Amino acid sequence: MATIRKRSWTSPKGEEKSAWLVSYHDQTGKRRFKQFARKKDAEVWSTQAAWEVSKGVHTADSQSVSVEAAAKLWIGKARAEGRERGTVEQYEQLARLHVVPLIGSERLSRLSRPMVEAYRDQLLEMRSKAMAGKALQALSSILMEAQRRGLVAQNVARDVKVVRSSREKPKIAIPSRDELKAILRAASDDMRPLLLTAILTALRSSELRGLRWDDVDLKLGTITVSQRADKYKVIGPPKSEAGYRTIPIAPSLMQALREWKLRCPIGPENLAFPNSQGGVQDYGHLLRRKFAPIQILAEVCDQIGVDDNGQPKLKSRYGFHALRHAAASAWIKQRIDLKRLQVWMGHSSIQITLDTYGHLLTDPSGDAAIIAAAQSDLMQ
Repeated sequence: MATIRKRSWTSPKGEEKSAWLVSYHDQTGKRRFKQFARKKDAEVWSTQAAWEVSKGVHTADSQSVSVEAAAKLWIGKARAEGRERGTVEQYEQLARLHVVPLIGSERLSRLSRPMVEAYRDQLLEMRSKAMAGKALQALSSILMEAQRRGLVAQNVARDVKVVRSSREKPKIAIPSRDELKAILRAASDDMRPLLLTAILTALRSSELRGLRWDDVDLKLGTITVSQRADKYKVIGPPKSEAGYRTIPIAPSLMQALREWKLRCPIGPENLAFPNSQGGVQDYGHLLRRKFAPIQILAEVCDQIGVDDNGQPKLKSRYGFHALRHAAASAWIKQRIDLKRLQVWMGHSSIQITLDTYGHLLTDPSGDAAIIAAAQSDLMQ
């Protein structure tokens, strides 16, 4: 049971000082102390601490660290576990720019749900909703790792979210059939097989850049995803278990790949879509120096102004990921079942598939048949 008593002393300057001292035992039985300037604050804190001790979620200030220190532990764990370089850098950026400047000095033991709510409100004033959401997720992950290490008893950020309405979520951009045909016509003979594979298999750019000929079965007509290349051109496993998958390919793509294999640069990794030396393609180079110019040549672009000579400045319309969306859209039009779509896309959950492509899963004629059958069953 906690006790509260007034403590008085004389400072080195000869001034009379007083404070209210809370004495209590934590959940391990160890005696702890905390001091307050006002008795009311001591009483409020003592009540809260007693509840936390009873639930086993209390952390004394002396056992706690700052959010900044906890963030370093979180990043260090990711690095020690061999997480991809890009992932670690993303963690560092989130902590450095969006967590530490705003809440980094706070001790974990003093964090409360209202403080995290205030942090969220501050983020929304200073950052986009998307970035605010990422920063909150980062804080929650930092506290989760601190909790695992025994540095804090609870994650007060776990249930604090940035809610975005469906109207605020950007719609995916899907190239039309005519645009895809124009892109393929404008592509060089060496780029066309890569683009055709992206359009017909929905492989991510990292999966295409890491694809080996060993995983392309031109007899059975399948492509198996077993590795990927990150943005630093490092080969590694897919980002999730769902990334491992086998996708059937069309006869036209099989023929295009047979022809491409005869002139494909050979490298130590036996990659299907390497750079000119047989190594891993750089993603930025692929996007800016190859895919974007092809779109402009195909007139799949938008004018964003004029240059100093009065000539139009053109910008390619789509990122490489749009080709993946095109494949998914085509499969949906062929009435692919939702589970197969999830597997072929390499999504870790059916919810991701629904969130991304749910608006495309419409079937007016099928809906009418269902409604008519239900009415017949109910009204007979």
